[in-house]
Amino acid sequence: MRVALSIDDELLDQVVAYTESSNRSEAVRIALNAYVRRQKIEQILAMRGTMEFDGDVEELRALETGHG
Repeated sequence: MRVALSIDDELLDQVVAYTESSNRSEAVRIALNAYVRRQKIEQILAMRGTMEFDGDVEELRALETGHG
């Protein structure tokens, strides 16, 4: 889907550089996916102590740090 957005050029250039993307669209996709992933992780971590967890704590930590 095409969308017209007003984004600060300096900020967008930084995103392109940090993501090592070949173009701005790819950089924005990567940044948005990273943001959504981080929000999901934050939601899961906010539930810490509210229920029993039978999963792998190391796997959850790997997701938090982006090494999973």
